Amino acid sequence: MDKFYVAATRSTPYIKFDPPANTFIISGESYPENAAMFYTPVFAWLTEFFDLPDPAPITFDLELIYFNSSSSKALMNLFTMLERLVVAGKDITVNWRYYADNDTALECGEEFMEDAPGLKINLVEVERPE
Repeated sequence: MDKFYVAATRSTPYIKFDPPANTFIISGESYPENAAMFYTPVFAWLTEFFDLPDPAPITFDLELIYFNSSSSKALMNLFTMLERLVVAGKDITVNWRYYADNDTALECGEEFMEDAPGLKINLVEVERPE
């Protein structure tokens, strides 16, 4: 399956899904004018990917510095999708990466953990790049 790549912009995150390398990254800021439209191809690619024969264990690395409420809804949809796949037998982990001084990002990660209890979400504190 082809890789999925979206370059970051001022208001949209960098996305790289590379199955052979087991790289599934979403990072940066997410406040597109129309989050539903921006994330539609992401969900379409993931749906097609997860329809393939069982892949190896997958780890998603999410490091979002800032995201708006419509992006939060898209993220919740992502976690719901991943949680359903875990219940169906897929081995999926999410690393929610946040800066130590970003309490809001930590709290959002904790809320996502509560809202998707069947999905393994690790809260990973990272240092800000210099």
